[in-house]
Amino acid sequence: MKKGTSQKVEPPSKWTDAKIPELRDWRGETLSRMRGLIQQADPNVVEERKWRKPSNPEGVPVWSHDGIICTGEIYKNHVRLTFAKGASLKDPKGLFNSGLEGNIMRAIVLREGDEVDEIAFKSLVRAAAALNVSFVRG
Repeated sequence: MKKGTSQKVEPPSKWTDAKIPELRDWRGETLSRMRGLIQQADPNVVEERKWRKPSNPEGVPVWSHDGIICTGEIYKNHVRLTFAKGASLKDPKGLFNSGLEGNIMRAIVLREGDEVDEIAFKSLVRAAAALNVSFVRG
């Protein structure tokens, strides 16, 4: 519970568990599948909600391990997984398909019916976590 309040604070993972079925379409299924792959790739990953604002009161799911690995954003026509340090990651299978011109972030935009190379995706997640750990431990 938050200090000074009697309101129960819901763990972010429970929020995501509840939110995904609310979508009731391919976007919820996609986010759920990608979330599972992230958790498989890094069992020590921490799931949070960040950046709450009036236009998005529930915030954005964020997966971290010694820093942000990636965020999961749901839009009308796609699901976007943005890797915070994606430009520093090797992507031999070419999963990144958005933000390629940037110097820091890279994203994977998934549209209805898109398939993801699960092995390559988990490799990206593990590489992002390892990169974060290397920055922390210097």
